[in-house]
Amino acid sequence: MAGAFETFKAVLSGMIGVRRKADHESASLNPVHVIIAGVVVAVLFVLTLVTIVRFVVG
Repeated sequence: MAGAFETFKAVLSGMIGVRRKADHESASLNPVHVIIAGVVVAVLFVLTLVTIVRFVVG
């Protein structure tokens, strides 16, 4: 079973499209944890973009 760090590492590497085949084959990730981590990372990404745009525009 993968921990939180491995789950977030898999989600982040999946977002940028870089992941080794060995890591993919050896991972035993819980799909629910991956979905939750994906939503959290996506929300943080959007909030970061909104913050940058507000800082530049305003």
